[in-house]
Amino acid sequence: SDQFSVIPQTGTLTINKRSVTLTSASDKKEYDGDALTNDEVTVTGDGFVTGEGATYDVTGTRTLVGSSKNDFTYTLNEGTKADNYDITPSFGTLTVTNRNTKYEVTLKANSGTEKYDGKEKTVSGYTIDGKAGEGTGESVVTSFTASNGKTYTVTGMSAEVTGTNAGEYVVNVIGTPIVKDAD
Repeated sequence: SDQFSVIPQTGTLTINKRSVTLTSASDKKEYDGDALTNDEVTVTGDGFVTGEGATYDVTGTRTLVGSSKNDFTYTLNEGTKADNYDITPSFGTLTVTNRNTKYEVTLKANSGTEKYDGKEKTVSGYTIDGKAGEGTGESVVTSFTASNGKTYTVTGMSAEVTGTNAGEYVVNVIGTPIVKDAD
């Protein structure tokens, strides 16, 4: 060995991070008054090493017509080190579409019969699907249950007519309806 000069040189061991994409589900439905949720999260890319992983808190929700992100957060499981992973969250889309057939609600103006006495007579209010409204004029607030089993209120409508002389007066339901659910 006197004939050799051995020169040690260092080498490297490089352990690359695993690439992980966490994607919340996309989902779609027709409006029915209930919130659309989907708590599924898929793991793609290199994925987690066996025995490691994460838990997910999916908070995305959509009730009204339109689209929104299916938001979520994640917490790495015990023993899963963030430094070993490049984690990219990706958010699905929750979409609620218009119904092909609208819910129908009938507002029927009240009627009345009076005998002429020279004094002004008034009929006001309306029924909704056969149930009396609460209040009169512009303050009428009425609720109804749609075919989906949900209760809604209708505001912004009124029905009233006043007359003094003998004859028949038409009571029209007028206004711009605003329909809201309990929330």
